[in-house]
Amino acid sequence: MEASWRQVASGRGRARGRATAAPSSGNGVHLRGVGGGREKGSVGAAGLGPIPGGAATSAAAGSSARRSPAGSEAPQTSVASAELMSQKKFEEIKKANQAAAKKLVEEHFNSSSEEEGDEDFEGKRGKIVANTFITYTTQTDGDVRELERTKQYVNEAFQAGAMTCLICIASVKRNQAVWSCSGCFCIFHMPCIQKWAKDSQFLVSSPLTDDDFGKRDYPWPCPKCRFEYKRSDTPSRYYCYCGKVEDPPLDPWLVPHSCGQVCERDFKPPCGHKCLLLCHPGPCPPCPKMVTTTCYCKKAKPIPRRCSAKEWSCHLPCGRKLLCGQHKCENPCHAGSCPPCPRVSRQKCVCGKQVAERSCASPLWHCDQVCGKTLPCGNHTCEQVCHVGACGECPRSGKRFCPCQKSKFSLPCTEDVPTCGDSCDKVLECGIHRCSQRCHRGPCETCRQEVEKHCRCGKHTKRMPCHKPYLCETKCVKMRDCQKHQCRRKCCPGNCPPCDQNCGRTLGCRNHKCPSVCHRGSCYPCPETVDVKCNCGNTKVTVPCGRERTTRPPKCKEQCSRPPTCHHTSQEKHRCHFGCCPPCHQPCRKVLEKCGHLCPAPCHDQALVKQTGRHQPSGPWEQPSEPAFIQTALPCPPCQVPIPMECLGKHEVSPLPCHTVGPYSCRRVCGRTLDCQNHTCMKECHKVTEIDSCTDKNKAGPECLQCEEGCSKSRPPGCPHPCVLPCHPGECPPCVQMLRVKCHCKITSLYVECRKITTADVNEKNLLSCCKNQCPKELPCGHRCKEMCHPGECPFNCNQKVKLRCPCKRIKKELQCNKVRENQISIECDITCKEMKRKASEIKEAEAKAALEEEKRRQQAELEAFENRLKGRRKKNRKRDEVAVELTLWQKYKYHLFPVCAVLVLVFAWYIVHGVD
Repeated sequence: MEASWRQVASGRGRARGRATAAPSSGNGVHLRGVGGGREKGSVGAAGLGPIPGGAATSAAAGSSARRSPAGSEAPQTSVASAELMSQKKFEEIKKANQAAAKKLVEEHFNSSSEEEGDEDFEGKRGKIVANTFITYTTQTDGDVRELERTKQYVNEAFQAGAMTCLICIASVKRNQAVWSCSGCFCIFHMPCIQKWAKDSQFLVSSPLTDDDFGKRDYPWPCPKCRFEYKRSDTPSRYYCYCGKVEDPPLDPWLVPHSCGQVCERDFKPPCGHKCLLLCHPGPCPPCPKMVTTTCYCKKAKPIPRRCSAKEWSCHLPCGRKLLCGQHKCENPCHAGSCPPCPRVSRQKCVCGKQVAERSCASPLWHCDQVCGKTLPCGNHTCEQVCHVGACGECPRSGKRFCPCQKSKFSLPCTEDVPTCGDSCDKVLECGIHRCSQRCHRGPCETCRQEVEKHCRCGKHTKRMPCHKPYLCETKCVKMRDCQKHQCRRKCCPGNCPPCDQNCGRTLGCRNHKCPSVCHRGSCYPCPETVDVKCNCGNTKVTVPCGRERTTRPPKCKEQCSRPPTCHHTSQEKHRCHFGCCPPCHQPCRKVLEKCGHLCPAPCHDQALVKQTGRHQPSGPWEQPSEPAFIQTALPCPPCQVPIPMECLGKHEVSPLPCHTVGPYSCRRVCGRTLDCQNHTCMKECHKVTEIDSCTDKNKAGPECLQCEEGCSKSRPPGCPHPCVLPCHPGECPPCVQMLRVKCHCKITSLYVECRKITTADVNEKNLLSCCKNQCPKELPCGHRCKEMCHPGECPFNCNQKVKLRCPCKRIKKELQCNKVRENQISIECDITCKEMKRKASEIKEAEAKAALEEEKRRQQAELEAFENRLKGRRKKNRKRDEVAVELTLWQKYKYHLFPVCAVLVLVFAWYIVHGVD
């Protein structure tokens, strides 16, 4: 709640800074339009408000320092230069924003003073204009309607931004060259009307040929009233309203674009007098000269009247004879001819056969009956409908022509003219061929000749009957006079009709579309006008359509009539305005519900609260997309009346604000002794329920913490386990946890209660550490110890039997290990072993000898083969000498001796193995 009220206070301070445009901390000006509009200007890194330069610089330096890698000089140099550049750019932007904000503040104050002065000037100006034209209406029958037009033009000329050029929809300034239409008196910029006239003349003359161009004087129309001007009337120079002075100088004491001389233009309609006002915009007022004139009927005496209203009626009956010649005009004295006679009388028709009641103003009328009178021939009657005068001669009397008009006959009127028998020869309906029939009565037949006919557009030909028209299906692709749409008529002869589509282009006002038929060139300006009103609607100003978006609403002097938006019955008085009303600064004075005090804070039903979660701009060039503050209703601030209160733990007594009266914590540690008698309550100051039977004030209550720490008392020697009980008073119970220990041989893990280990002597500990298995250790002889798991070194009394053999491995015996190691007993070979060795050596010698002989024989064979190759080939018929080589005994029986030797070796090996065993 306090944080929200701090936001409200800061919001009001900033809102007040926006309303008065006060400088903020020397870094800029924070502005906002009155009535909750968007900010007009602000200074800072993002255009939202003042930002301390040091903070921005330090932040930039910090970010640069974080980005620069350590231990590198070149990156540090680049980072430092980038930091200096960014700081320099930031300072430039800040100075430019400060200058713009200062200028904006000065303009704001100047505009405020000008607005206050404008209000007084508008009142004086209205009085001056009223006094100028009052003489036109104080005397007899002044024409007020014509005066209003002139007054409106004069007011618009004085009012800044009121005169608008309908061509460019922009304001007409005092120092700009203008042109005024003589028909509607609308004012345009000189360049705009010159371009309009040039474009209009070009569009009118563009459909013509080059021979006709420049020979005719094509007119151009006024953009508003369509009054046509000749080509020679195209404005080329800037004149005042009355046309006397070229380029009239700007004079702040005169009407803009006025020369200050007497107008002296002829009044319209002309009366012989001239305008006596100073050079002015708009139409001249009605002629103010006094003349003596009589009424329309000339019966009343002449009286003095304004020249503009010199025609008047005496309201007596006119009395002039009407056109019927029987009655007189009974209307009051009026201008112009008398109206037709309104009376009704019985009148005969022209032929006199019928009588009817008709208006006296139209005595001649015709009935619908045939005349029927007998003609002079005596055989026929008149066939004309009710007519005036004689019926005339019989149309069948005299000489008459035959039907083909070639022969002439003199016959009585009772006989019909016969046919002459010649060919008819009349031109048929086609206009080309003639009738080939005999002279006949009645119309000629249809032309049925086959001709080669061209279509209407002349692109196609076809042979067909002459009486039938030929229209092709080709659509005309020529552009119509609008130069936007094609003709699209089938078989168009070239005279394309004007475009019949609507223009529909959006006018310069951006509100309406052109209602004219599709045309070339620019559309005429929007003829509509719009009333720009103040908020209450009592004050308004009429501007051309399209200017309502840029025209400033008129200033209203009425008091704001809106109901208060807060809980107060009335709001502070201020003038009519747009947007939200200014915030209410009256005291709230609401009764607080809890304590009954009155709220002393200012009205906070529409407090400005800083909006959170807004988009953070990336730089000073980014504009804010949403307002920095929002209006919302806040509850009344809490009551701040101090009331003494004791804390919950009864540590102190402190004064508290009224809205926080009640049990409170002093934030100290409780400090009461817990039930374990070892620790104190570490909770923050809290409520403690005191027990009546307890006299100790430092005793912990049921609300205090329960000691959840483990027992921290010292354990018996050798016990590594903590106490299993929580923190408790008195001695700890004996440890019953199982302790994992290794046996003496370090192979088996034993689990023994901790208290047995800690209370046992040396022998009991050795017994508890024994796994009851054979010792796995090796004796020096290499055999395993035969004792049970024991501590210390193993005893050397190995009784394990070992096998001993003779050198030839034939004899084998078993003896005890300790005796063998003590006496160094060895076994020697006997006679059998020696005999077997001798036989084996003989066999080896025989094999070596046989191998040597075999090697010699092979070498001898190779030598003989070599000699034979040296001697060359002998003749085929010569027999080769065969050399007989005698084989040795080894060569003859070696393949038989090998298996026998192998069997003997196997037998000897078997004997050695089994003989020793």
